[in-house]
Amino acid sequence: MHSKQIRILKRPSQNKKLHYYSFEWGKEKGERIATGIFTYKRPTNDIQRHHNNEALAILEAKRSQLIHNHQASSSGYFLQHKLKSNFFEYYEAFVKSDRKYGNRHLENSLKAFKSFIGKDNIAAQDITEKLCRKFQEYLLAKYHGETPSGYFMRFKRVLKKATKDGYFRHNPSEELPAKVGGNKKLKEILTAEEYSKLMNTPCLNHEVKKAFVFSLYTGLRWIDVKSMSWYMIKKDSVSIVQNKTKIPLEIPLHIIAKSTLGEKKEGLVFQLPTQDGANKILAKWCMDANLEKHITWHCARHSFSVLLQQKGVDIATIAGILGHTSSKYVHDTYKRYIKIDAEEAIQKLPFQPNS
Repeated sequence: MHSKQIRILKRPSQNKKLHYYSFEWGKEKGERIATGIFTYKRPTNDIQRHHNNEALAILEAKRSQLIHNHQASSSGYFLQHKLKSNFFEYYEAFVKSDRKYGNRHLENSLKAFKSFIGKDNIAAQDITEKLCRKFQEYLLAKYHGETPSGYFMRFKRVLKKATKDGYFRHNPSEELPAKVGGNKKLKEILTAEEYSKLMNTPCLNHEVKKAFVFSLYTGLRWIDVKSMSWYMIKKDSVSIVQNKTKIPLEIPLHIIAKSTLGEKKEGLVFQLPTQDGANKILAKWCMDANLEKHITWHCARHSFSVLLQQKGVDIATIAGILGHTSSKYVHDTYKRYIKIDAEEAIQKLPFQPNS
């Protein structure tokens, strides 16, 4: 690529007082990049004139570096500073530049990759197809469902862009398809009858009992119930920003949920132990209620969703209450095969007695 093929484009600011600059070397996507550099259109003093001179010098230096990168890429020669640089820094910059509301998979893929590597740096030259395959195996072993596929797809996207930017001669993940994790045992849910049975059974820790019942009737996660403060409790609803997704929710309170609250105070609504401790208390409570199920705190959220579906509530509404940005997750993850549903469905088949 020759220098004349990378053009410096200048555009005026909205107030017409500045000029902003970008580089362009084609009309395809990704062939124009903003530089973040500006100059004063009509400098009025020495400071502004000096700024313009410095900005134009930086602009030319950046264009020379860009030409150098393209020439290195097209010739098969890769710049040593890119090969040896900490690739986590590139990954982090990519995450920051591509952050979208409601999409946490890209950032989580970075966290998973860092956890897999187990140290604070990795050079681009150390990211091989073999390492990418091991990372995929790590994701498949650690997560289930669509999570490994989602994280690995984002990882591949980063490597694809990094290859284009000269960090790799060939994309080391190109031949590796994203894979969905194997299904783990479906989480148990509580039926309406089991709701009542559990609530009518004494629990060793009354705070755990109240908080779990509150989750059963709101669909809130453990972390949200654990950190919930009294100011979030309104007259007929709870107003909360989810810790996991940062999505604000206002959930109407069922009369049973209200009954767990008691008199309004200050500070945290529920005084709870650790999540592991709460689940141990929950297991003993379920055993005392003669429920032969492995119930964890998250089962409250699953039960809430399934019971609403059984009552005919549409999936979009349930997704909104749970704080999901899409109903697809509710449909794919929460829908359960309930024996009573099957029995009722079978009975709807036409019946013609023998004559």
